[in-house]
Amino acid sequence: MRQRKESEDIRCPLEYGLKIFGGRWNARIICVLSEKEVLRYSELRKEIGNITDAVLAASLKNLIENEIVVRQSYDEIPPHVEYSLSEKGISVVPIIQSICKWSGGSYKEDKENIDVHCQRCNFHQ
Repeated sequence: MRQRKESEDIRCPLEYGLKIFGGRWNARIICVLSEKEVLRYSELRKEIGNITDAVLAASLKNLIENEIVVRQSYDEIPPHVEYSLSEKGISVVPIIQSICKWSGGSYKEDKENIDVHCQRCNFHQ
């Protein structure tokens, strides 16, 4: 029988912050939603590009549980679900922008292969 995972041992606000917007996909999801504001699952997946359904679903679930992303479902046929940033999620955007600005001094970007959202959003200035 499988045991339940015990709650994470986060002892520092920085650990919590890195859990929320760290990693490869969470920051990209936040970036895309900050630019597009509201997207359906398939639109979000298309905008991100190279993410699997399983990873996107797990990342969205985590962001929703941490109140960064809001999932709004509509009682329609076919079912209609939209994702957007919460107020808490919007408050993360300047932090990610600061990280991008800081890392721009060290990161040698490949201008041809840079993420399309980095080209269009304010994260990459």
